[in-house]
Amino acid sequence: MAQKDIGHKVPIHTLSRTADVRDFYDDWADKDQYNQDMHDWNYTGPLETVTAFEEHAASKDMLIFDAGCGTGLVGKELKRQGFNAFHGADLSQKLLDSIPNGLYQQLEKVDLNMPIKCDDNVYGAVMCVGTFTFGHVKPPALDEFVRITKDEGLICFTINEAIYKEYGFDKKIAELEMKGQWTRVAFFKSDYIASKDVGAWLGLYKVIKV
Repeated sequence: MAQKDIGHKVPIHTLSRTADVRDFYDDWADKDQYNQDMHDWNYTGPLETVTAFEEHAASKDMLIFDAGCGTGLVGKELKRQGFNAFHGADLSQKLLDSIPNGLYQQLEKVDLNMPIKCDDNVYGAVMCVGTFTFGHVKPPALDEFVRITKDEGLICFTINEAIYKEYGFDKKIAELEMKGQWTRVAFFKSDYIASKDVGAWLGLYKVIKV
């Protein structure tokens, strides 16, 4: 599959090192360019994902972990749809700094390819939108998401379709199902950034703690 150039300067699919990804987004955050591009490109990932999540969420009061929260686009959509308690984490401090005050109860700079500094069974749900893509967060992060999510909690994510099999997300998802650690609620093709011909799979899974 041909790679789509959605980077504003350096093609995003060429990034491989964590430091390069961080610098890419630090630069993109300058003068609110990231938010402007997402608006111009009609980036639908946050709306689609939160809408799918809301349909199956047991409570609007659950604590949600927004993994790779960026400039808070998912947080804004969660708030718009009536959710009120969420923490955010991202690799780029400049993206975190651009999030409106008071939107998240907690924000932290985090490399999601590393173990998350969080106790087990803390969150009612994990959202991860736009983070499973070229050179970014790898499949083992799903193990961590399951760990920090409560029994019967939800994990909702997008995966860039071009890396779904190449990075092994298909195998990790199947492994977690086979081990009985989660069960599928929904899995379908998201429009994601249709204006740039960039598609993604949207997954929603319920965590099972035995």
